[in-house]
Amino acid sequence: MAVSSTFSGAKLERLLINSCSSPSASSLRACSLSHQQMKAFSKPNRGRKALAQRTGGVRCEVAQSDAINEGEKMDLSKASALSALEQLKTSAADRYTKERSSIVVIGLSVHTAPVEMREKLAIPEAEWPRAIAELCGLNHIEEAAVLSTCNRMEIYVVALSQHRGVKEVTEWMSKTSGIPVSEICEHRFLLYNKDATQHIFEVSAGLDSLVLGEGQILAQVKQVVKVGQGVVGFGRNISGLFKHAITVGKRVRTETNIAAGAVSVSSAAVELALMKLPESSHATARMLVIGAGKMGKLVIKHLVAKGWTKMVVVNRSEEKVAAIREEMQGVEIIYRPLTDMLACSAEADVVFTSTASETPLFLKEHVKDLPPVSSEVGSLRLFVDISVPRNVGSCVSDVEGARLYNVDDLKEVVAANKEDRLRKAMEAQAIIAEESKQFEAWRDSLETVPTIKKLRAYAERIRVAELEKCLSKMGEDIPKKTRRAVDDLSRGIVNKLLHGPMQHLRCDGSDDRTLSETLENMHALNRMFGLESDISLFEQKIRAKVEQSQK
Repeated sequence: MAVSSTFSGAKLERLLINSCSSPSASSLRACSLSHQQMKAFSKPNRGRKALAQRTGGVRCEVAQSDAINEGEKMDLSKASALSALEQLKTSAADRYTKERSSIVVIGLSVHTAPVEMREKLAIPEAEWPRAIAELCGLNHIEEAAVLSTCNRMEIYVVALSQHRGVKEVTEWMSKTSGIPVSEICEHRFLLYNKDATQHIFEVSAGLDSLVLGEGQILAQVKQVVKVGQGVVGFGRNISGLFKHAITVGKRVRTETNIAAGAVSVSSAAVELALMKLPESSHATARMLVIGAGKMGKLVIKHLVAKGWTKMVVVNRSEEKVAAIREEMQGVEIIYRPLTDMLACSAEADVVFTSTASETPLFLKEHVKDLPPVSSEVGSLRLFVDISVPRNVGSCVSDVEGARLYNVDDLKEVVAANKEDRLRKAMEAQAIIAEESKQFEAWRDSLETVPTIKKLRAYAERIRVAELEKCLSKMGEDIPKKTRRAVDDLSRGIVNKLLHGPMQHLRCDGSDDRTLSETLENMHALNRMFGLESDISLFEQKIRAKVEQSQK
């Protein structure tokens, strides 16, 4: 088996030669034919190696022992290199064609890498198309996608070779981030094919998030598809993978309702307040948030998520409140200084406290003089204290018309919701397993596409050749109308003959039995018509890489 001498581009050289690495030059006289010495091609290159292009192929020359004279050295090197090259070409072809291209994810997430590293590796959304183009310019990468969020940096690729593809992508990540390869390898995770598919499905479903079932990641996966549309390297396999992941994310949330229930203190505070308020007052209840730090900001965010568009925020300074107001466009956030705290509380139905004060802000004597709230909100003013140390004294519970909840009350809500989400996550895994099987079946069905193209091309070559013979026998003076009629006749015959085989080469991948039969038909047609040889597929893949690099 030999690679056609008509195709010997620079990239082909590199892909072939990169597989041929010799041990120490002083211990090896030449590339040998033996199985033992051929194994040396896969070892790291620790000796001097010179690469030279020659007519009809690529030379792999290794320094010879001083004991061999110059003439013998040249003859031995030439003979052994040519023979070894034949084996190398066969080996390379086998590796790239008999092994199916792999879907690989190379990633670092909040679970495996510190935020300092993730920050350096992060790729802004506007740069995703450029990153995809650069990744697909690597020797062993056919398709690519980037999922870069605050909690993860994951690169999905279709690789001609798993090992070399991972190596190239890792080196690219190192080059773009300035982080040494060794450090990236220490924190990265690698997943292949079915494991990679399951991972992106779990990510999209929110099962890999810090907050189980959170919905933001699904929107981020959707954005990968939106940005990837029209980008050359965002190919059929990767595009299909991410689109299927979106379907899985939607299905998991719909069928399990995994996103329901607060799983953080701030979200639980808002959820608890809504539970205690009459449903009829949800649109009119007056909200007061005391403290605009991290927890206070999260409370505001959760209130906005629940539909509130107006609230009062009490804080020592206005800067943080202004920043929150800037971030949350369309929401009326009214700032009041800490000195107005009691006055603002008198006009509020629900008071959230989240300050760093080490002494209580509210005691019984502060609350008992506040005016009562209306019956529309249940005639009870709610104090939801999520501060540690507490901002509201326990004595407030004794005040008629007031109800106090603190962090311990919220923890019970959070724990119950987490347990519920874990049960739903198990249900989600069953959905993911089912969807993964469907995606793998769809991907298997793509194997017939090259055969369909080759069968059509094979038939077209025969049609054109026979048509030319027929027209030459009819003479040069035949009318254009007759030529067109004969051409149409030949096309019609070919199309009718191909209809049956084409039908048996197509399937949607949803039926295992049909898929199995389709692949059997594909292999049968390949054998009968000689449609597919390992080398021709190898040349196609490598030629595509060369053409891509020349654009």
